[in-house]
Amino acid sequence: MYTDSNQEILSCRDCKVRHCAAAVLGVEELDLINTSRHETAFRKGDIIIHEGSPTSHIIYLKTGLVKEYVKGTQEKEQIIQIVKNYSYLGLSSLFGDKINHYSYAALEDITVCYIDISVFHQLIKQNGSFGYEILVSVARDNLNNFNRFMRQSQKKTYGRVADAILYFSKVIYESKEFEIPFTRQELANLIGISRESATRVLTKFHEDRIVSLHDRHIRIDNLPLLMQISKNG
Repeated sequence: MYTDSNQEILSCRDCKVRHCAAAVLGVEELDLINTSRHETAFRKGDIIIHEGSPTSHIIYLKTGLVKEYVKGTQEKEQIIQIVKNYSYLGLSSLFGDKINHYSYAALEDITVCYIDISVFHQLIKQNGSFGYEILVSVARDNLNNFNRFMRQSQKKTYGRVADAILYFSKVIYESKEFEIPFTRQELANLIGISRESATRVLTKFHEDRIVSLHDRHIRIDNLPLLMQISKNG
Protein backbone atom coordinates (compact mmCIF):
# COMPACT_ATOMS: atom_id res chain seq x y z
CA MET A 1 0.00 0.00 0.00
CA TYR A 2 1.21 3.52 -0.71
CA THR A 3 -0.15 7.06 -0.77
CA ASP A 4 0.49 9.19 -3.82
CA SER A 5 1.48 12.57 -2.43
CA ASN A 6 0.93 14.16 -5.85
CA GLN A 7 -2.70 13.07 -5.97
CA GLU A 8 -5.17 15.64 -4.72
CA ILE A 9 -7.72 14.04 -2.41
CA LEU A 10 -10.99 15.80 -3.12
CA SER A 11 -14.09 16.18 -1.01
CA CYS A 12 -16.85 13.70 -1.81
CA ARG A 13 -18.85 16.67 -3.08
CA ASP A 14 -16.24 17.27 -5.78
CA CYS A 15 -15.53 13.64 -6.69
CA LYS A 16 -15.94 13.01 -10.43
CA VAL A 17 -15.78 9.21 -10.17
CA ARG A 18 -18.84 8.41 -8.07
CA HIS A 19 -20.77 5.15 -8.15
CA CYS A 20 -24.32 5.59 -9.47
CA ALA A 21 -25.60 5.04 -5.91
CA ALA A 22 -23.69 8.08 -4.64
CA ALA A 23 -25.35 10.22 -7.32
CA VAL A 24 -28.61 10.09 -5.34
CA LEU A 25 -27.02 11.33 -2.10
CA GLY A 26 -27.59 14.86 -0.88
CA VAL A 27 -24.88 17.31 0.13
CA GLU A 28 -25.16 16.50 3.85
CA GLU A 29 -24.97 12.77 3.12
CA LEU A 30 -21.87 13.25 0.98
CA ASP A 31 -20.33 15.27 3.79
CA LEU A 32 -21.12 12.41 6.19
CA ILE A 33 -19.17 10.00 3.98
CA ASN A 34 -16.36 12.52 3.67
CA THR A 35 -15.87 12.70 7.44
CA SER A 36 -15.47 8.91 7.70
CA ARG A 37 -13.54 8.04 4.55
CA HIS A 38 -9.85 7.44 3.98
CA GLU A 39 -8.39 7.52 0.48
CA THR A 40 -5.28 5.52 -0.31
CA ALA A 41 -3.53 3.74 -3.16
CA PHE A 42 -2.24 0.21 -3.71
CA ARG A 43 0.40 -1.22 -5.98
CA LYS A 44 -0.25 -4.06 -8.39
CA GLY A 45 -0.37 -7.33 -6.43
CA ASP A 46 -1.26 -5.75 -3.07
CA ILE A 47 -4.00 -7.41 -1.02
CA ILE A 48 -6.82 -4.97 -0.21
CA ILE A 49 -9.09 -7.29 1.81
CA HIS A 50 -8.25 -10.70 3.25
CA GLU A 51 -10.83 -13.49 3.28
CA GLY A 52 -11.86 -14.16 6.89
CA SER A 53 -10.95 -10.69 8.19
CA PRO A 54 -13.50 -8.61 10.16
CA THR A 55 -15.70 -6.28 8.13
CA SER A 56 -15.13 -2.70 9.26
CA HIS A 57 -15.29 -0.75 6.00
CA ILE A 58 -16.86 -0.77 2.57
CA ILE A 59 -14.22 0.05 -0.03
CA TYR A 60 -14.92 2.15 -3.11
CA LEU A 61 -12.68 1.39 -6.09
CA LYS A 62 -11.99 4.73 -7.77
CA THR A 63 -9.42 3.60 -10.34
CA GLY A 64 -7.99 0.32 -11.60
CA LEU A 65 -8.91 -3.37 -11.68
CA VAL A 66 -9.23 -5.81 -8.77
CA LYS A 67 -9.69 -9.57 -8.61
CA GLU A 68 -12.21 -11.03 -6.16
CA TYR A 69 -11.27 -14.56 -5.07
CA VAL A 70 -11.49 -17.27 -2.43
CA LYS A 71 -9.07 -19.97 -1.30
CA GLY A 72 -10.42 -23.51 -1.54
CA THR A 73 -9.00 -26.83 -0.49
CA GLN A 74 -5.19 -26.98 -0.39
CA GLU A 75 -5.17 -23.18 -0.65
CA LYS A 76 -6.13 -23.35 -4.33
CA GLU A 77 -7.33 -19.98 -5.56
CA GLN A 78 -10.70 -19.59 -7.29
CA ILE A 79 -11.26 -16.20 -8.90
CA ILE A 80 -14.90 -15.13 -8.64
CA GLN A 81 -14.81 -12.04 -10.83
CA ILE A 82 -12.80 -9.07 -12.01
CA VAL A 83 -14.02 -5.80 -10.50
CA LYS A 84 -13.78 -2.57 -12.49
CA ASN A 85 -13.46 0.96 -11.19
CA TYR A 86 -16.51 2.81 -9.84
CA SER A 87 -17.46 -0.28 -7.82
CA TYR A 88 -17.81 -1.10 -4.13
CA LEU A 89 -15.80 -3.94 -2.58
CA GLY A 90 -17.17 -5.91 0.35
CA LEU A 91 -20.90 -5.41 -0.24
CA SER A 92 -21.55 -9.15 0.12
CA SER A 93 -20.60 -8.84 3.81
CA LEU A 94 -22.63 -5.69 4.43
CA PHE A 95 -25.49 -7.39 6.28
CA GLY A 96 -23.92 -10.75 7.03
CA ASP A 97 -21.81 -12.07 9.87
CA LYS A 98 -19.34 -9.15 9.84
CA ILE A 99 -16.69 -11.32 8.18
CA ASN A 100 -15.21 -10.76 4.72
CA HIS A 101 -15.91 -13.89 2.68
CA TYR A 102 -13.75 -12.88 -0.29
CA SER A 103 -10.23 -11.58 -0.77
CA TYR A 104 -9.47 -8.69 -3.10
CA ALA A 105 -6.11 -8.02 -4.78
CA ALA A 106 -5.00 -5.22 -7.10
CA LEU A 107 -4.38 -6.28 -10.70
CA GLU A 108 -2.77 -2.91 -11.40
CA ASP A 109 -2.04 0.25 -9.44
CA ILE A 110 -5.35 1.37 -7.94
CA THR A 111 -6.93 4.09 -5.81
CA VAL A 112 -9.61 3.33 -3.22
CA CYS A 113 -11.67 5.02 -0.54
CA TYR A 114 -12.38 3.26 2.76
CA ILE A 115 -15.85 4.13 4.09
CA ASP A 116 -16.84 3.24 7.66
CA ILE A 117 -19.44 0.49 7.48
CA SER A 118 -21.63 2.12 10.15
CA VAL A 119 -21.93 5.21 7.93
CA PHE A 120 -22.84 2.99 4.99
CA HIS A 121 -25.57 1.33 7.07
CA GLN A 122 -26.90 4.73 8.12
CA LEU A 123 -27.15 5.96 4.53
CA ILE A 124 -28.99 2.83 3.42
CA LYS A 125 -31.52 3.27 6.24
CA GLN A 126 -32.18 6.96 5.66
CA ASN A 127 -31.99 7.14 1.85
CA GLY A 128 -34.17 4.59 0.08
CA SER A 129 -32.84 5.48 -3.37
CA PHE A 130 -29.27 4.87 -2.23
CA GLY A 131 -30.25 1.54 -0.66
CA TYR A 132 -32.05 0.54 -3.84
CA GLU A 133 -28.98 1.24 -6.01
CA ILE A 134 -26.79 -0.80 -3.65
CA LEU A 135 -29.23 -3.74 -3.78
CA VAL A 136 -29.31 -3.53 -7.58
CA SER A 137 -25.50 -3.62 -7.66
CA VAL A 138 -25.30 -6.67 -5.38
CA ALA A 139 -28.06 -8.52 -7.23
CA ARG A 140 -26.52 -7.80 -10.64
CA ASP A 141 -23.10 -9.07 -9.56
CA ASN A 142 -24.57 -12.21 -7.99
CA LEU A 143 -26.66 -13.00 -11.07
CA ASN A 144 -23.81 -12.35 -13.51
CA ASN A 145 -21.43 -14.54 -11.51
CA PHE A 146 -24.03 -17.30 -11.15
CA ASN A 147 -24.75 -17.33 -14.88
CA ARG A 148 -21.05 -17.31 -15.76
CA PHE A 149 -20.29 -20.22 -13.42
CA MET A 150 -23.27 -22.19 -14.73
CA ARG A 151 -22.16 -21.70 -18.34
CA GLN A 152 -18.60 -22.54 -17.41
CA SER A 153 -19.53 -25.77 -15.62
CA GLN A 154 -21.26 -27.06 -18.76
CA LYS A 155 -18.38 -26.34 -21.14
CA LYS A 156 -15.13 -28.04 -22.01
CA THR A 157 -11.73 -26.39 -22.05
CA TYR A 158 -12.02 -24.62 -25.43
CA GLY A 159 -15.41 -23.16 -24.54
CA ARG A 160 -14.16 -21.94 -21.17
CA VAL A 161 -11.16 -20.14 -22.65
CA ALA A 162 -13.36 -18.58 -25.34
CA ASP A 163 -15.75 -17.45 -22.59
CA ALA A 164 -12.89 -15.84 -20.68
CA ILE A 165 -11.67 -13.91 -23.73
CA LEU A 166 -15.20 -12.66 -24.43
CA TYR A 167 -15.61 -11.74 -20.74
CA PHE A 168 -12.55 -9.50 -20.88
CA SER A 169 -13.52 -8.09 -24.28
CA LYS A 170 -17.18 -7.33 -23.57
CA VAL A 171 -17.40 -6.79 -19.81
CA ILE A 172 -14.02 -5.56 -18.61
CA TYR A 173 -12.40 -3.64 -21.48
CA GLU A 174 -15.26 -3.18 -23.97
CA SER A 175 -12.76 -3.68 -26.79
CA LYS A 176 -11.54 -6.44 -29.11
CA GLU A 177 -7.94 -5.64 -28.16
CA PHE A 178 -6.66 -5.68 -24.58
CA GLU A 179 -4.04 -6.86 -22.11
CA ILE A 180 -4.96 -9.80 -19.89
CA PRO A 181 -4.30 -8.31 -16.44
CA PHE A 182 -2.88 -11.43 -14.84
CA THR A 183 -0.84 -14.61 -15.33
CA ARG A 184 -1.79 -17.78 -17.19
CA GLN A 185 -2.25 -19.45 -13.79
CA GLU A 186 -4.72 -16.77 -12.70
CA LEU A 187 -6.57 -17.11 -16.00
CA ALA A 188 -6.82 -20.84 -15.30
CA ASN A 189 -8.09 -20.05 -11.78
CA LEU A 190 -10.81 -17.87 -13.27
CA ILE A 191 -12.24 -20.62 -15.49
CA GLY A 192 -11.40 -23.74 -13.50
CA ILE A 193 -8.78 -25.44 -15.69
CA SER A 194 -5.04 -26.09 -15.43
CA ARG A 195 -2.43 -23.53 -16.45
CA GLU A 196 -1.12 -25.92 -19.09
CA SER A 197 -4.58 -26.29 -20.63
CA ALA A 198 -5.13 -22.53 -20.70
CA THR A 199 -1.78 -21.99 -22.42
CA ARG A 200 -2.39 -24.77 -24.94
CA VAL A 201 -5.82 -23.44 -25.97
CA LEU A 202 -4.60 -19.84 -26.27
CA THR A 203 -1.77 -21.03 -28.51
CA LYS A 204 -4.24 -23.01 -30.64
CA PHE A 205 -6.52 -19.97 -30.98
CA HIS A 206 -3.49 -17.96 -32.11
CA GLU A 207 -2.42 -20.59 -34.65
CA ASP A 208 -5.97 -20.77 -36.04
CA ARG A 209 -6.06 -16.95 -36.33
CA ILE A 210 -9.00 -16.64 -34.00
CA VAL A 211 -6.95 -14.28 -31.85
CA SER A 212 -3.55 -12.63 -32.11
CA LEU A 213 -1.54 -13.37 -28.99
CA HIS A 214 1.65 -11.60 -27.89
CA ASP A 215 2.52 -12.33 -24.27
CA ARG A 216 -0.50 -10.88 -22.39
CA HIS A 217 -1.75 -8.81 -25.31
CA ILE A 218 -4.78 -10.25 -27.13
CA ARG A 219 -6.59 -9.05 -30.23
CA ILE A 220 -9.76 -10.85 -31.35
CA ASP A 221 -9.46 -11.48 -35.10
CA ASN A 222 -12.44 -13.79 -35.67
CA LEU A 223 -15.22 -12.80 -33.30
CA PRO A 224 -17.98 -14.95 -34.92
CA LEU A 225 -15.87 -18.11 -34.61
CA LEU A 226 -14.85 -17.28 -31.04
CA MET A 227 -18.52 -16.78 -30.11
CA GLN A 228 -19.41 -20.07 -31.79
CA ILE A 229 -16.74 -21.91 -29.77
CA SER A 230 -18.06 -20.26 -26.62
CA LYS A 231 -21.65 -21.21 -27.45
CA ASN A 232 -20.92 -24.83 -28.37
CA GLY A 233 -18.53 -25.34 -25.48
